[in-house]
Amino acid sequence: MTSPSAHGAREIYRIDWLPGTDVLHGTCHCGAEHTAQDPVEMWEWMLGHPEGHRPRHQPREGSS
Repeated sequence: MTSPSAHGAREIYRIDWLPGTDVLHGTCHCGAEHTAQDPVEMWEWMLGHPEGHRPRHQPREGSS
């Protein structure tokens, strides 16, 4: 799923099903990741930005 942002850029949300399980793995446009068995829980997490989001790539202090 993609959605336009305030600046016209596209935000990409990705949900993958882990074969052989009931687990969904989601990746938000900010790089944060989450797993859940309930599709509704997954979408609420993704669309509830920024609550619960911890981007995997956070800039270090003093770096650009």
